[in-house]
Amino acid sequence: MTQSSRTSSKAGIQPKEIILKLLMAADGQALSTRDAIAACALFGLSENHVRVALVRLSGAGMIAATARGAYQLGPESAELAAEITQWRSAEARVRPWTGHWVVAHTATLGRRDRAALRVRDRALTLLGMRELERGLYLRPDNLVGGVDGVRERLYSLGLERDAAVYVASGLDDERERRARGLWDGKTLNRAYDKTRAQLDDWLARYAGLERETAARECYLLGDKAIRQLVFDPLLPDPLVDTARRAAFTQTVLRFDQAGHGLWRQMVLQPIPDRTATAAVSPLPMH
Repeated sequence: MTQSSRTSSKAGIQPKEIILKLLMAADGQALSTRDAIAACALFGLSENHVRVALVRLSGAGMIAATARGAYQLGPESAELAAEITQWRSAEARVRPWTGHWVVAHTATLGRRDRAALRVRDRALTLLGMRELERGLYLRPDNLVGGVDGVRERLYSLGLERDAAVYVASGLDDERERRARGLWDGKTLNRAYDKTRAQLDDWLARYAGLERETAARECYLLGDKAIRQLVFDPLLPDPLVDTARRAAFTQTVLRFDQAGHGLWRQMVLQPIPDRTATAAVSPLPMH
Protein backbone atom coordinates (compact mmCIF):
# COMPACT_ATOMS: atom_id res chain seq x y z
CA MET A 1 0.00 0.00 0.00
CA THR A 2 1.34 3.44 -0.90
CA GLN A 3 1.76 6.25 1.60
CA SER A 4 -1.09 8.13 -0.06
CA SER A 5 -3.33 5.06 0.30
CA ARG A 6 -2.53 4.84 4.00
CA THR A 7 -3.27 8.56 4.37
CA SER A 8 -6.61 8.14 2.59
CA SER A 9 -7.57 5.14 4.71
CA LYS A 10 -6.79 6.92 7.95
CA ALA A 11 -8.58 10.08 6.88
CA GLY A 12 -11.62 8.17 5.68
CA ILE A 13 -11.83 10.25 2.51
CA GLN A 14 -14.22 9.09 -0.17
CA PRO A 15 -14.31 10.12 -3.84
CA LYS A 16 -17.78 11.64 -3.51
CA GLU A 17 -16.52 14.03 -0.80
CA ILE A 18 -13.69 15.32 -2.96
CA ILE A 19 -15.91 15.66 -6.03
CA LEU A 20 -18.59 17.63 -4.19
CA LYS A 21 -16.11 19.87 -2.41
CA LEU A 22 -14.31 20.71 -5.63
CA LEU A 23 -17.61 21.54 -7.31
CA MET A 24 -18.75 23.69 -4.40
CA ALA A 25 -15.56 25.69 -4.82
CA ALA A 26 -15.88 25.99 -8.59
CA ASP A 27 -18.28 28.97 -8.65
CA GLY A 28 -20.57 27.39 -11.21
CA GLN A 29 -17.83 26.02 -13.45
CA ALA A 30 -17.72 22.37 -14.44
CA LEU A 31 -15.35 19.70 -13.16
CA SER A 32 -13.96 17.23 -15.66
CA THR A 33 -13.77 13.52 -15.00
CA ARG A 34 -10.03 13.75 -15.64
CA ASP A 35 -9.57 16.36 -12.91
CA ALA A 36 -11.74 14.40 -10.47
CA ILE A 37 -9.57 11.33 -11.05
CA ALA A 38 -6.36 13.33 -10.64
CA ALA A 39 -7.56 14.96 -7.40
CA CYS A 40 -8.69 11.66 -5.88
CA ALA A 41 -5.44 9.96 -6.92
CA LEU A 42 -3.62 12.20 -4.44
CA PHE A 43 -5.37 10.24 -1.70
CA GLY A 44 -4.78 6.80 -3.19
CA LEU A 45 -8.31 6.51 -4.62
CA SER A 46 -8.60 4.52 -7.82
CA GLU A 47 -10.00 5.71 -11.14
CA ASN A 48 -12.70 3.04 -10.94
CA HIS A 49 -13.87 4.29 -7.54
CA VAL A 50 -14.04 7.84 -8.89
CA ARG A 51 -16.09 6.83 -11.91
CA VAL A 52 -18.49 4.84 -9.72
CA ALA A 53 -18.87 7.86 -7.41
CA LEU A 54 -19.63 10.12 -10.39
CA VAL A 55 -22.35 7.76 -11.58
CA ARG A 56 -23.91 7.49 -8.12
CA LEU A 57 -23.80 11.23 -7.47
CA SER A 58 -25.38 11.86 -10.85
CA GLY A 59 -28.10 9.29 -10.19
CA ALA A 60 -28.89 10.94 -6.85
CA GLY A 61 -29.18 14.39 -8.44
CA MET A 62 -26.19 15.71 -6.50
CA ILE A 63 -24.27 16.43 -9.72
CA ALA A 64 -25.35 16.84 -13.34
CA ALA A 65 -23.48 16.30 -16.59
CA THR A 66 -22.95 19.49 -18.59
CA ALA A 67 -20.99 17.92 -21.44
CA ARG A 68 -19.14 14.71 -22.16
CA GLY A 69 -16.96 14.07 -19.11
CA ALA A 70 -17.89 17.31 -17.31
CA TYR A 71 -20.10 17.89 -14.26
CA GLN A 72 -21.69 20.66 -12.22
CA LEU A 73 -23.63 20.58 -8.98
CA GLY A 74 -27.11 19.12 -9.40
CA PRO A 75 -30.47 20.26 -8.05
CA GLU A 76 -30.27 18.13 -4.90
CA SER A 77 -27.15 19.93 -3.69
CA ALA A 78 -27.74 23.48 -4.96
CA GLU A 79 -29.38 24.99 -1.86
CA LEU A 80 -26.90 23.45 0.56
CA ALA A 81 -23.98 24.48 -1.62
CA ALA A 82 -25.26 28.06 -1.73
CA GLU A 83 -25.35 28.13 2.07
CA ILE A 84 -21.95 26.53 2.53
CA THR A 85 -20.13 28.81 0.10
CA GLN A 86 -21.23 31.88 2.08
CA TRP A 87 -18.41 31.27 4.56
CA ARG A 88 -16.19 33.80 2.79
CA SER A 89 -18.62 36.63 3.62
CA ALA A 90 -19.51 35.47 7.13
CA GLU A 91 -18.21 38.56 8.92
CA ALA A 92 -20.20 40.83 6.59
CA ARG A 93 -23.40 39.02 7.63
CA VAL A 94 -23.31 40.03 11.30
CA ARG A 95 -24.62 43.19 12.94
CA PRO A 96 -24.62 44.57 16.51
CA TRP A 97 -26.73 42.60 18.96
CA THR A 98 -29.52 44.32 20.87
CA GLY A 99 -30.20 41.36 23.15
CA HIS A 100 -33.15 39.98 21.19
CA TRP A 101 -33.37 36.36 20.03
CA VAL A 102 -34.51 34.68 16.82
CA VAL A 103 -36.66 31.69 17.78
CA ALA A 104 -37.74 28.65 15.76
CA HIS A 105 -40.61 26.67 17.27
CA THR A 106 -40.63 23.04 16.06
CA ALA A 107 -42.61 21.30 18.81
CA THR A 108 -45.67 20.89 16.56
CA LEU A 109 -43.68 19.18 13.78
CA GLY A 110 -43.58 15.41 13.31
CA ARG A 111 -40.62 13.36 14.53
CA ARG A 112 -41.19 10.00 12.82
CA ASP A 113 -39.63 10.82 9.45
CA ARG A 114 -35.91 10.37 10.10
CA ALA A 115 -34.89 11.92 6.80
CA ALA A 116 -36.96 15.02 7.54
CA LEU A 117 -35.46 15.17 11.02
CA ARG A 118 -31.93 15.08 9.62
CA VAL A 119 -32.72 17.91 7.20
CA ARG A 120 -34.38 19.93 9.98
CA ASP A 121 -31.47 19.46 12.38
CA ARG A 122 -28.95 20.40 9.68
CA ALA A 123 -30.84 23.60 8.85
CA LEU A 124 -31.01 24.64 12.50
CA THR A 125 -27.35 23.80 13.06
CA LEU A 126 -26.18 25.73 9.99
CA LEU A 127 -27.97 28.81 11.33
CA GLY A 128 -26.31 28.40 14.71
CA MET A 129 -29.54 27.68 16.57
CA ARG A 130 -29.59 25.73 19.83
CA GLU A 131 -32.44 24.09 21.72
CA LEU A 132 -33.43 26.01 24.86
CA GLU A 133 -36.45 23.85 25.64
CA ARG A 134 -38.04 20.95 23.81
CA GLY A 135 -38.86 22.14 20.32
CA LEU A 136 -37.75 25.72 21.04
CA TYR A 137 -34.55 26.72 19.26
CA LEU A 138 -32.96 30.14 19.32
CA ARG A 139 -29.95 32.25 18.40
CA PRO A 140 -28.97 35.88 18.94
CA ASP A 141 -30.74 38.23 16.53
CA ASN A 142 -27.45 39.62 15.19
CA LEU A 143 -27.50 38.53 11.54
CA VAL A 144 -27.99 41.03 8.72
CA GLY A 145 -31.52 40.64 7.40
CA GLY A 146 -32.89 39.92 10.85
CA VAL A 147 -35.60 37.38 11.50
CA ASP A 148 -36.88 37.52 7.91
CA GLY A 149 -33.48 36.54 6.56
CA VAL A 150 -33.03 33.73 9.09
CA ARG A 151 -36.54 32.42 8.40
CA GLU A 152 -36.02 32.22 4.65
CA ARG A 153 -32.59 30.59 5.02
CA LEU A 154 -34.04 27.97 7.37
CA TYR A 155 -36.89 27.24 4.99
CA SER A 156 -34.59 27.05 1.97
CA LEU A 157 -32.40 24.55 3.84
CA GLY A 158 -35.37 22.31 4.52
CA LEU A 159 -36.99 23.41 7.78
CA GLU A 160 -40.70 22.78 7.39
CA ARG A 161 -42.67 25.96 6.68
CA ASP A 162 -45.11 25.01 9.44
CA ALA A 163 -42.37 25.92 11.92
CA ALA A 164 -42.89 29.38 13.41
CA VAL A 165 -39.79 31.61 13.27
CA TYR A 166 -40.00 34.90 15.18
CA VAL A 167 -38.16 37.39 17.42
CA ALA A 168 -38.32 37.11 21.20
CA SER A 169 -37.18 39.43 23.98
CA GLY A 170 -37.74 39.84 27.67
CA LEU A 171 -36.86 36.30 28.70
CA ASP A 172 -37.04 35.70 32.43
CA ASP A 173 -33.68 35.77 34.19
CA GLU A 174 -33.31 31.99 34.36
CA ARG A 175 -34.09 31.43 30.67
CA GLU A 176 -31.87 34.33 29.67
CA ARG A 177 -29.01 32.78 31.64
CA ARG A 178 -29.58 29.37 30.04
CA ALA A 179 -29.93 30.87 26.58
CA ARG A 180 -26.58 32.64 26.84
CA GLY A 181 -24.99 29.40 28.02
CA LEU A 182 -26.12 27.30 25.05
CA TRP A 183 -22.81 28.02 23.26
CA ASP A 184 -19.36 27.48 24.71
CA GLY A 185 -17.70 30.76 23.78
CA LYS A 186 -14.38 29.89 25.42
CA THR A 187 -14.10 26.69 23.39
CA LEU A 188 -14.96 28.57 20.18
CA ASN A 189 -12.27 31.17 20.94
CA ARG A 190 -9.63 28.50 21.55
CA ALA A 191 -10.62 26.73 18.33
CA TYR A 192 -10.20 29.98 16.34
CA ASP A 193 -6.68 30.39 17.71
CA LYS A 194 -5.68 26.73 17.32
CA THR A 195 -6.79 26.31 13.71
CA ARG A 196 -5.45 29.72 12.76
CA ALA A 197 -2.02 28.70 14.10
CA GLN A 198 -2.13 25.45 12.09
CA LEU A 199 -2.98 27.32 8.90
CA ASP A 200 -0.28 29.93 9.50
CA ASP A 201 2.26 27.15 10.04
CA TRP A 202 1.32 25.50 6.74
CA LEU A 203 1.42 28.81 4.86
CA ALA A 204 4.93 29.42 6.18
CA ARG A 205 6.32 26.07 5.02
CA TYR A 206 4.24 24.72 2.13
CA ALA A 207 6.48 26.19 -0.58
CA GLY A 208 9.23 23.83 0.59
CA LEU A 209 7.05 20.72 0.60
CA GLU A 210 6.80 18.12 -2.14
CA ARG A 211 3.80 19.24 -4.15
CA GLU A 212 1.65 16.16 -3.64
CA THR A 213 2.24 16.36 0.10
CA ALA A 214 1.38 20.06 0.08
CA ALA A 215 -1.84 19.40 -1.86
CA ARG A 216 -2.97 16.66 0.50
CA GLU A 217 -2.19 18.73 3.59
CA CYS A 218 -3.92 21.72 2.05
CA TYR A 219 -7.08 19.70 1.45
CA LEU A 220 -7.19 18.22 4.95
CA LEU A 221 -6.37 21.43 6.81
CA GLY A 222 -8.69 23.49 4.64
CA ASP A 223 -11.52 21.00 5.03
CA LYS A 224 -11.25 21.31 8.80
CA ALA A 225 -11.02 25.11 8.76
CA ILE A 226 -13.95 25.64 6.42
CA ARG A 227 -16.12 23.18 8.29
CA GLN A 228 -15.35 25.22 11.38
CA LEU A 229 -16.51 28.39 9.64
CA VAL A 230 -19.55 26.86 7.95
CA PHE A 231 -20.90 25.62 11.28
CA ASP A 232 -19.80 28.64 13.29
CA PRO A 233 -22.85 30.18 15.00
CA LEU A 234 -21.60 33.73 14.30
CA LEU A 235 -22.24 34.82 17.85
CA PRO A 236 -21.91 38.43 18.98
CA ASP A 237 -19.83 39.88 21.77
CA PRO A 238 -19.92 39.09 24.67
CA LEU A 239 -20.86 35.48 23.87
CA VAL A 240 -17.68 35.05 21.82
CA ASP A 241 -14.57 37.10 20.98
CA THR A 242 -15.57 38.43 17.56
CA ALA A 243 -12.10 39.91 16.92
CA ARG A 244 -10.53 36.45 17.22
CA ARG A 245 -13.13 35.01 14.88
CA ALA A 246 -12.49 37.76 12.33
CA ALA A 247 -8.73 37.15 12.50
CA PHE A 248 -9.30 33.42 12.00
CA THR A 249 -11.54 34.10 9.00
CA GLN A 250 -8.90 36.30 7.38
CA THR A 251 -6.32 33.54 7.79
CA VAL A 252 -8.67 31.01 6.18
CA LEU A 253 -9.16 33.40 3.25
CA ARG A 254 -5.38 33.62 2.75
CA PHE A 255 -5.13 29.84 3.00
CA ASP A 256 -7.94 29.47 0.48
CA GLN A 257 -6.12 31.71 -1.99
CA ALA A 258 -2.98 29.61 -1.63
CA GLY A 259 -5.06 26.47 -2.11
CA HIS A 260 -6.51 27.85 -5.32
CA GLY A 261 -3.07 28.33 -6.79
CA LEU A 262 -1.64 25.06 -5.58
CA TRP A 263 -4.48 22.85 -6.78
CA ARG A 264 -4.77 24.70 -10.08
CA GLN A 265 -1.10 23.98 -10.78
CA MET A 266 -1.18 20.48 -9.35
CA VAL A 267 -4.39 18.95 -10.64
CA LEU A 268 -6.98 21.08 -12.34
CA GLN A 269 -6.89 21.72 -16.06
CA PRO A 270 -9.19 23.66 -18.40
CA ILE A 271 -12.16 21.68 -19.68
CA PRO A 272 -12.01 21.33 -23.46
CA ASP A 273 -14.34 23.56 -25.48
CA ARG A 274 -14.95 25.92 -22.55
CA THR A 275 -13.91 29.55 -22.78
CA ALA A 276 -12.94 29.73 -19.12
CA THR A 277 -12.33 27.56 -16.11
CA ALA A 278 -12.49 28.43 -12.43
CA ALA A 279 -9.63 28.33 -9.99
CA VAL A 280 -10.83 25.54 -7.76
CA SER A 281 -9.97 25.33 -4.08
CA PRO A 282 -10.02 22.03 -2.20
CA LEU A 283 -11.41 23.69 0.89
CA PRO A 284 -15.23 23.70 1.11
CA MET A 285 -17.26 21.54 3.45
CA HIS A 286 -20.05 18.98 3.32
